[in-house]
Amino acid sequence: MLFAGAAAAEEAPFHIGIMTGTLSQSEDSLRGAELMVQKYGDAGRGGMVAHVTYPDSFMSEMETTIGQIVGLADDPRMKVIVVNEAIPGTSEAFRRVREKRPDILLLAGTAQEDPAVITAAADLAIIPDDISRGYTIPLGAQRMGAKTFVHISFPRHMSYETLGRRRAIMEAACRDLGIRFAAETAPDPTSDVGVAGAQQFILEKMPAWIEKYGKDTAFFCTNDAHTEPLLKRIAELGGYFVEADLPSPLMGYPGALGIDLSQERGDWPAILKKVEEAVEKAGGKGRMGTWAFSYGYTTTAALAEFGKRVVEEKAKGDSLKDLVACYGEFTPGARWSANYYTDAGTGVRNRKMVMVRQDTYVLGKGYLGVSDVEVPEAYFKVTR
Repeated sequence: MLFAGAAAAEEAPFHIGIMTGTLSQSEDSLRGAELMVQKYGDAGRGGMVAHVTYPDSFMSEMETTIGQIVGLADDPRMKVIVVNEAIPGTSEAFRRVREKRPDILLLAGTAQEDPAVITAAADLAIIPDDISRGYTIPLGAQRMGAKTFVHISFPRHMSYETLGRRRAIMEAACRDLGIRFAAETAPDPTSDVGVAGAQQFILEKMPAWIEKYGKDTAFFCTNDAHTEPLLKRIAELGGYFVEADLPSPLMGYPGALGIDLSQERGDWPAILKKVEEAVEKAGGKGRMGTWAFSYGYTTTAALAEFGKRVVEEKAKGDSLKDLVACYGEFTPGARWSANYYTDAGTGVRNRKMVMVRQDTYVLGKGYLGVSDVEVPEAYFKVTR
């Protein structure tokens, strides 16, 4: 979706700060921020949006990240801060912002800290509906033809409440659906090996994994950086890919298949069509999926739009309807579902954490129809 450049005739009445990952780690989230700069103007040039990025090695440079977020609050016109992905350290940064600027609306996208921790600091936190997806992704794999499901991750991600819980649900769902479940470990891209080393590991291990588990295996990884090499090898060697941890046609596919999307930038139907053509040409028709619209891209844009509307009193901060409307603003024709997060242990619903999801689109085949599936209640009680 493209907007005419926002040339400010006068200074914006307030500012929105957006922090995302870099191009190498979180391209979709970053592109969503660029969209909002395009739509509402750069705060440094009289517009509304100030965009900064956190370092790739954010786990070892947490104070840098915290300092950048807190620094946004030094702007007296700042009224909204969006962090997507809300990596570890976001809650501490929000706590410090709250101390000095309680008037700023704090929104966390793709929260990677425990729900109780991030929602104690943020006004609202968004995560993919990993509880429901813990069931619908294996279900999608089964519908696509997979007999085995392999979950690829590393200890840091498995320490996160939502990611660890999703893995447990996936294992339970596979058991109930009659699919073999297996888990593999890959290097953390924030470790000493970096993004390049983590990606090389996947490239080198996939032939052995395909041989070990067979070509009727669906692979799922919890990290963005692992996605590109995983897709590359699936296209070459066989196997299935239901959707990414943060689903998008841009997530891994352009790099894996050598797709130039410079002319289609921002035009999601055109992007999906070009990716679909490349997947079919590579022999992946019916074996590789995504969401038609990027989760990371949409969440950055939707949260910034939601914050803007709340400040302008055109939306209510506790309204799911108003939030979903902001997602719909950037995904015409796509359906989003939104639910509050419920703690598996206590059964308490957390109204400051919202889970969202979109249907799976299988490239060369169409929608799987899993978004409308009613997830059995038992899975919401599964703990890691």
